[in-house]
Amino acid sequence: MTTSRRGFLKASVATGAALALSRVPLARAGIAARRGAPMKILILGGTQFLGPACMDAALARGHTVTLFNRGRIETKKHLKLPAGVDVLYGNRDPNKTADEEWNPEKGGDSPKGLSQLEGKKWDAVIDTSGYFPRIVKASAELLAPNVGQYLFISSVSAYKEGFGPGTDETVELATVKDPTTESMGDHFQNYGGLKVLCERAAEAAMPKRVTVVRPGFIVGPGDPTDRFTYWPVRMTEAVEFRKEVLCPGTEKDPIQIIDVRDLGEWIVTLLENKTMGTFDALGPQTGTPESLTWVHTLAACKAAAKTDAEFVWVPADFCEEQKLSPGGDLPIWVPPEGDSAGFHQRNIAHAVAAGLKFRPIEKTCADTLAWWKEEVPRRERLFKEAQEDAKAKGKEVPQARAPMSQPRAGLSPERESDVLSAWKMKQHKE
Repeated sequence: MTTSRRGFLKASVATGAALALSRVPLARAGIAARRGAPMKILILGGTQFLGPACMDAALARGHTVTLFNRGRIETKKHLKLPAGVDVLYGNRDPNKTADEEWNPEKGGDSPKGLSQLEGKKWDAVIDTSGYFPRIVKASAELLAPNVGQYLFISSVSAYKEGFGPGTDETVELATVKDPTTESMGDHFQNYGGLKVLCERAAEAAMPKRVTVVRPGFIVGPGDPTDRFTYWPVRMTEAVEFRKEVLCPGTEKDPIQIIDVRDLGEWIVTLLENKTMGTFDALGPQTGTPESLTWVHTLAACKAAAKTDAEFVWVPADFCEEQKLSPGGDLPIWVPPEGDSAGFHQRNIAHAVAAGLKFRPIEKTCADTLAWWKEEVPRRERLFKEAQEDAKAKGKEVPQARAPMSQPRAGLSPERESDVLSAWKMKQHKE
């Protein structure tokens, strides 16, 4: 795998954790009944993608939930929380306030750091927003006397690069040259190592009371990165001149993705069972009845879109020749070769034994498309509000780079057309 490919893969996984812009109502149907007494659960973050999935699962099982976040405009103006949810404001950084632009001379107040968490008790905490060890250390140490279990959302990027198919939680972990850095690096090269240090910071503060969950690609309704969303949306555009869809690699290429709702429900199960330890959280394992291939996944996207899209399979080496980046230009897809051979072929037996389950890929595709129809106008509204807010504050007014109806990830129509033409020309010459 080239250095460029490594960078794109690392950035792609990292973006899924770092970009979290939306609260989306998630269906509660099918969530298992809770076990034992109701719990009090604190979610650090909680209004963004995985947070809402955890919140919905917890509420459906009779637990109460507290969210801790900075209270951004989207949260205050538009977020409608169900009964059983409390909200506290502050900043993960103890040295900053909830509103980082707050000026005490103008009056009002803005809670500083973790102050609103002090002295309060919860049965468990879900940390969905920890990226730097100093930040995780601060929250874990403050909560340690008053929380029974700390569940930290890490990443599959916590492993050293180059693991092969069938590897699990026992392989070597990533490192970072400067453990004090609070920068992901220009190619997200620090992301995995920093996640490892965050895991250790939590464990140091709460020995034997920490659960570490390392997801790979999280997909489904509410995903702000649009990585998986690109594919079912692309199938809806398979009309007239865009009927041919560029599909990377081969039909048999493996894929491991996890629906955010499956992940959220399982996280609550880990808390209910007081399960400690470290778990990889990816999609169905290769070789099992539930395992997925790219042709199966894209066929499910096509079925959800109800179009007559035609798949054009373009080999990995030609994609690389055309400088198409796995995980970037070609979202989610990772070629099963070289250093990336094991990326979509991890052994998740440990997580499955702890209760991780998966809904059909067809359901994920259909629900993602249904969500997308509501998401586009929401993004248009938010962007307009951001422009108005910037103008009112005398700041530079942001400009749209592309239509809101176009997913943030994946190939542009023009780029896809060019590559397909080049591929056909190559085939014709051969």
